[in-house]
Order: sequence, then structure tokens, then C-alpha cells
Amino acid sequence: MPETTRRESSFGRSYARVGPRMDARGAAEHRRRLVAPAHGFVIEIGAGYGATFPFYPSTVSSVLALEPDPTLRALALAAAGKAPVPVTVREGVAEALPAADASADVVVSSLVLCNVADPSVALAEVVRVLRPGGLLLFYEHVRSAHRLLGAAEDLLTPLWARLAGGCHPNRDTAAMIAGAGLSVQGIERFGFSVLPGNPRLAHVLGVAGKS
Repeated sequence: MPETTRRESSFGRSYARVGPRMDARGAAEHRRRLVAPAHGFVIEIGAGYGATFPFYPSTVSSVLALEPDPTLRALALAAAGKAPVPVTVREGVAEALPAADASADVVVSSLVLCNVADPSVALAEVVRVLRPGGLLLFYEHVRSAHRLLGAAEDLLTPLWARLAGGCHPNRDTAAMIAGAGLSVQGIERFGFSVLPGNPRLAHVLGVAGKS
């Protein structure tokens, strides 16, 4: 097994254990609110274990859910069978979306853009596959606006990224989304403690549109 695959599988197993605990503390409600505006054909990047699947509304005709990690992808496949809308789970990464130009009504990103190797490439792909008027729905943890906390995140990011599957806790995701040419139409910023005893980290929940 290649080294990168071993790292992905290790992270996938860890996230599969931690994710449901995080959902129970409030992330599930964040995900429900995230996908509430979804409609038509949706591409979900980094679908993980399928935590968003139960919340897709009836306005969605189908979901193409992409997940590179084999452990998480197997869980997503099981979750897809229980989803209220048709969900197809495939291996894939945000930097190379298997969809035609201007083919998607909505792209969903749930705690993903912190992990992708090159968010600028991933967001360029989002812009490419979205039709004019299409939406990016995003739920992400981001760099703290507090000066000292943000500086601490900058210092910790190189080590944390190696330990946590490439996660970068110091990315200004909303700024990157706007820089990719999408118009941020609404954004909510809040602190969220993902596990008992953990600090409240900065998160954003928002909508961005393609002109």
C-alpha cells in the first residue's frame, strides 16, 4: 500500500470515530443548515462518511458525492442507501471534479477546504462545474480573527497538518472563495468546540454564487 494511502486510511479511521461525536455536539445541525438551500444536481466534495446525506431536501434531484479515503468512502456508500435523495458515491478529489463544465446547480463543501492540498485549484474546479447562478454551500473551520489565536494557529499548522490528514486550521476560506471569483452572498461566523475540553475554534457557514 502506498504511503499516502496508508496516511489517508489512518485519518479516515480516526475521523470515522470522531465525526459522530462532533455531530452530536452540534455539527449535525450545522450540516442540516448547510444543505437547506441545495437543489437540482449537487456535487459534494469530500463527503466523508456521508454525514450530510440525511439532510438533503427534496428540492435536490441527485447528489454526486466524492470521497478519496477508502474507509470513509465505504461508510458513505452505506449512508447513501438511507439518504432521502439519490446519492452516488465515487472516489474523487476536489482538485479534479469528474463533471462537465457548468453542469452542477450546487457544490457542497463540509469541513473539506481545510484539507485539500491546493484550495485554489479546488475552487477553480468548483467555479468550472457550477452553472451560471449556481451555488457553493460551505461549512468550514477557519483561522481565528483573534490576533493571538490566529498566530498560534499559524505556528501549529505545519505539525497539525502532518498529524490530521492535511488539515490547515489557519486558512481564510471565505477570502479564498471570494478570490476564486465567487460572490459570497451570506456568511455566519461562530465558535464551535468539536469535542469536550477542546477550545471553541472559528467556523464559517455560508453561501457563495457564480455569476
